[in-house]
Amino acid sequence: MGEKAPAFNLLDPKGDRVKLSNFLGNPVVVYFYPADDTPGCTKEACQFQEALVSFKKAKVPVVGVSPDDASSHKAFAKKYGLNFTLLSDPNHSIMEKYGAWGEKTLYGKKMVGVIRSTFVIDKDGKIAKAWYNVRADGHAAKVLEYLETLS
Repeated sequence: MGEKAPAFNLLDPKGDRVKLSNFLGNPVVVYFYPADDTPGCTKEACQFQEALVSFKKAKVPVVGVSPDDASSHKAFAKKYGLNFTLLSDPNHSIMEKYGAWGEKTLYGKKMVGVIRSTFVIDKDGKIAKAWYNVRADGHAAKVLEYLETLS
């Protein structure tokens, strides 16, 4: 913790570029997830959405990142009423920098892919907290609990 968060410059569903530097001055939650509209990822996204009022009250935006493209993100956000930023990292280059891409075990088999991870990046662009291999269900609440310890 305390190291500078890797910079990113990724596309949102509208085709706009979103940079980590856009969030300097406020903390931001960046979470990496495997795929839009899959059971675990949907649960996690919906729980972040349900808690969005609390994140906004804390002045902490939420950003989700997956390898999916903009059209997939757009459909996912529309289907579940997601009102936070979803970004595309199709080459998983940013995920690799955050340690959110690598070998994992899925259903007892080793594979390479997205490691479900979440980061709280502080107002100065440094990693304040990192969670790896998180369980989707209940994770948004854990992130909020952590944020409450900061205030």
